[in-house]
Amino acid sequence: MELFTLIRNIIPKDAEITNIYFLPDVGEVTIEVMKPGVAIGKQGIFLNEIRKTVNWAPNIIRTPPIQSKTVKEIRGYLRSMSDERKEILRKVGRKLHRGVSKGEKFVRVVALGGFREVGRSCSMLHTQDSKILIDCGVDVSSDNNGSPYIHLPEVLPLETIDAVVITHAHLDHSGLVPLLYKYGFDGPIYCTPPTRDMMTLLQMDYLKVAAADARKIPYSAENIRDVIKHCITMDYGDTTDITPDVRLTLHNAGHILGSSTAHFHVGEGLYNIAFSGDIKYERTWLFNPAVNRFPRLEAIFMEATYGGRDDFQPSRNEATQNLKDIAERCLKKKGNVLIPVFAVGRSQEVMIVLEDLMRAKKIPKVPVYLDGMIWEATAIHTAYPEYLNNKLRAQIFQKGENPLLSDIFVRVENHEMRKKIIADPDPCIVLATSGMMNGGPVMEYFKDWAQDKKNTMIFVGYQAEGTVGRRIQRGWDELPLNIGGNIVNIKMNMNVETCDGFSGHSDRRQLLNYINNMSPRPEKVIFGHGEESKCLDLSSTMHKKFNLNTIAPMNLETIRFK
Repeated sequence: MELFTLIRNIIPKDAEITNIYFLPDVGEVTIEVMKPGVAIGKQGIFLNEIRKTVNWAPNIIRTPPIQSKTVKEIRGYLRSMSDERKEILRKVGRKLHRGVSKGEKFVRVVALGGFREVGRSCSMLHTQDSKILIDCGVDVSSDNNGSPYIHLPEVLPLETIDAVVITHAHLDHSGLVPLLYKYGFDGPIYCTPPTRDMMTLLQMDYLKVAAADARKIPYSAENIRDVIKHCITMDYGDTTDITPDVRLTLHNAGHILGSSTAHFHVGEGLYNIAFSGDIKYERTWLFNPAVNRFPRLEAIFMEATYGGRDDFQPSRNEATQNLKDIAERCLKKKGNVLIPVFAVGRSQEVMIVLEDLMRAKKIPKVPVYLDGMIWEATAIHTAYPEYLNNKLRAQIFQKGENPLLSDIFVRVENHEMRKKIIADPDPCIVLATSGMMNGGPVMEYFKDWAQDKKNTMIFVGYQAEGTVGRRIQRGWDELPLNIGGNIVNIKMNMNVETCDGFSGHSDRRQLLNYINNMSPRPEKVIFGHGEESKCLDLSSTMHKKFNLNTIAPMNLETIRFK
């Protein structure tokens, strides 16, 4: 009897199998089901039976309730590349077992990008036996696509890098990873499964936007496929050797789906160092707070994005109340609400709040249209419910309710549908990209709705200097926009509101608490991912408050830890 039939005979029909595929590179059989609990059985009875009967390790995963094109294509591509994957994993294994050298031991970190600035995050952890790159981002606001200093002599040649670790999918942390493969790197990349899928989506979009803006394209879609092929995914709490003398564990960072703090254990207890990436030290509508409990820790690199002395954000409850009041006022006047959002993280938080407000009848029930990349990013969220916070997980797994799947959300499929929504006299809410209004479908709605004072625009994210969003926020009453090659002045009559409290970054109070409550307390804290003044201010405050050794290095500086 063939293996597929054997597996189908073991797993109860109630589990609703949707797909079975074998992964020869890791000796696993992946079984996609609607109800994972039923497929696993009490105390894993069905898993054990599959193991015994077919001699493959079963991996039960939930069938995504919204079909994500990205997830489907990545999983299909990896299956088609199983022979190549096998060879890649063998090569990683051989490198891991090359042994450690004798002589002086050292641990140093080179600041390659994202220090005293936001964008192009990149660091290199260097020991006598290892070169590990942590993040490799792009500064998308830079005219010449600011890249990190990966051309330094200690980084080159790229073939000498043992591994790359990606903390999360945002382009300022993962945007230039494919470039490494273009120029000769062929080692593994470690990240969580959602980070792999989300960064693929964002990298593909980055290429599309660069081509549309007639900018230089830094790498090809083929290089993105190289990234997928070399990804070794890890769940939170998993620990693995990534070089002969370095062990990696990923912990939840609370920032976006799959975002992680990378904890490195160097040598046999020689040194422990963590890179937090971007963190949110508070339970949000989507995620549990960033983990700050480690078995051992001597030093941590952390962000200072909102580390300035006046950087305090309202609580999630205040933000919900504020959004409710603004939306209610606009919808009562039969106006439309336009919310420019980033596709990943911010959109899904706003969706959960709107769903909750409508279900509780706190605001009128109207359609919420999702335009741009939001639907695909949301589909990836629904594929990984185990990465959401405890409350949402319980709601999804025990009650079978996922607020992201509510019928109030409608995908905008094409330009014609967008035109219909714009012309519809009935009120609605539109979430559209881009978040800072430097292009994207949000501009289509804005052009038509800006002149009507019944309508409201709500900013829920940071608006950078020089963007259309920042000008609107500053109160410009007329905006010159390029429409079909002609400059047209748009009269601003619509109501403009800013609703703070939706950020995926910790504010100053949360950053201080993150370190204050950390166990064990690190000896050194190193700051980056923030404007120069904020990095220096937060560094000085933590030093005085907690008597810690704090550093705010500049790009190109090297810090020796051991």
